[in-house]
Amino acid sequence: MLILGINSVYHESSACILKDGKLIAFAEEERFNRIKHGKEALPSNAHELPVNSIRYCLSKANASPKDIAHIAYSFNPLKRSTVRWPKEEYVAMDWGSPEAERVFLDSLKKVQVKLEELGFNSKIHWIDHQVAHGASAYYYSPYKESAVLSLDGIGESDSTALMYGNNESLITLETISYPNSIGFMWEKFCKFLGFSEYHACKLMGLAAYGDPGVYKKEFAAILKLREDGSFSMDNDILKFRSADFTSLENLFGFVKRERKDPLLKHHENLAACLQEKTNEIVLGLARKLHKACPSSNICLAGGVALNCVSNSHLLENGPFKSVFVQPSANDAGTSLGSASYVWHHLLRNEKSPAVSKQVYYGPDFSEGEYEEALCKNGLTYTYHKNIEEVVARLVSEGQVVGWFQGAMEFGPRALGNRSLVADPRNKKIREILNVKVKHRELFRPFAPSVLEEKASEWFKVQDGAYPNYFMLMINPVAEDKAGVIPSVVHVDGTARIQKVSRESNPKYHKLISHFYDITGVPLVLNTSFNDDEPIVCSPYDAINTFCKTRIDYLALGNLLVERKAQTAALRLDRQEPAPQDNTKEDNRE
Repeated sequence: MLILGINSVYHESSACILKDGKLIAFAEEERFNRIKHGKEALPSNAHELPVNSIRYCLSKANASPKDIAHIAYSFNPLKRSTVRWPKEEYVAMDWGSPEAERVFLDSLKKVQVKLEELGFNSKIHWIDHQVAHGASAYYYSPYKESAVLSLDGIGESDSTALMYGNNESLITLETISYPNSIGFMWEKFCKFLGFSEYHACKLMGLAAYGDPGVYKKEFAAILKLREDGSFSMDNDILKFRSADFTSLENLFGFVKRERKDPLLKHHENLAACLQEKTNEIVLGLARKLHKACPSSNICLAGGVALNCVSNSHLLENGPFKSVFVQPSANDAGTSLGSASYVWHHLLRNEKSPAVSKQVYYGPDFSEGEYEEALCKNGLTYTYHKNIEEVVARLVSEGQVVGWFQGAMEFGPRALGNRSLVADPRNKKIREILNVKVKHRELFRPFAPSVLEEKASEWFKVQDGAYPNYFMLMINPVAEDKAGVIPSVVHVDGTARIQKVSRESNPKYHKLISHFYDITGVPLVLNTSFNDDEPIVCSPYDAINTFCKTRIDYLALGNLLVERKAQTAALRLDRQEPAPQDNTKEDNRE
């Protein structure tokens, strides 16, 4: 039986296919269409399906639209249609306004029409958004039973859900509704501090530089933490879904930062207080959930679950012995969650207890395809059977290498198949990477990929910390090691590690092992292979990013491209193949 999971309701559009409950393919639309987040989150485009992702999934499953038995969509229009929004001042077509809600519900009605135009005649299941988040974590986790916590901006009306998973069942115990939303609180403060609503990762990095105590009094005016672990927010001050920041400016005593303005100490302090309050909210909810279902395990999903600082705080201080965070915890993961919910909860199929460290379900390519892409773009290359050893040597000599191997990983973190790798011993590597490709703020840390068997020698690694396999938790760096790997140690002495197992990614594990043999350091700096764009997906994407930046080497499988060996080939008019169409015409509006 084939089940297609789809998310396109807001952003992070994605698709996946399960075959008899086993994940076959999973990818995000942004990797194909090269538009960040797949599309803009508008009330009018929920029916703009992730067509490229769907095509890829069908191709991977060797299936046609008519082979799909069930389609799971990660939103429930019927639940949304009953919502009565708080009385607020809206501009026409703002989210939550009567006009926008009518348009939004109309766009959801078009989803089935669009699927039929693509050739599907499957049964469609409309899955509650928070349930899809929770299912993405629980059914993908190693646990037979677990507490489940979804922390988001908003679904239909809920921002948070407390659930319990046991074998095939996933039961919602309690929800918290808009405007009480941790996700929206982060989006609002991202904009207040001069970033976009998608830059929570920047705010999280900035928080380590500030004093969380400075703005505690001000935060008490907008956030109430209750003894039972729940919370509420004052939207008269926060003004979610509005460009009005005057109440926040009056409360905190400074004006909204613009993007080009310098970051000052009060910005750092506000970020630090936001992070501390988020830690408290997550811990309070976890304790509340533990009382309702005293499991030793907890699964997390939703965009807030990408906060690796809160995840670490939860495991260290909370009532659970083991924590699992969905690697694609944002809305992209809801396609997997909705499909998994149909297979397990609705069709009553037992959950597998197997531990999953595997995230490589995206497109992969043959050596012939690598060669074709390089030749079409006039790039010379050399073949190396021992490419892992060659790249390890280059990295140890200070080179930045684009490492493009095997199937693309899912989730917002590059986990060793679409990565830029560099030497963590080089204290100047942040500046080097910024000049050559990344162009990021210098306060943001880079992350290390470390051999699983050596991680505890270099970092404080807690038992039951599954997020360490996905860069979703922070770990204190061993005191005697911090000076050896300065480029991956944050200002607070922590690192957001990726434990690399031989089983889940043998080629990347082999690269790091060779680097260890050369340097005595069992880790490399790993950052996503991109430059202010979605992570690269195809060889053509990798070549494009390589050519327009100053990456030293590109490793496509066993083929190695050296920048210095190229001449006129480093141009911008690169050739790409016509997309393969395995469905009917794309009829997006």
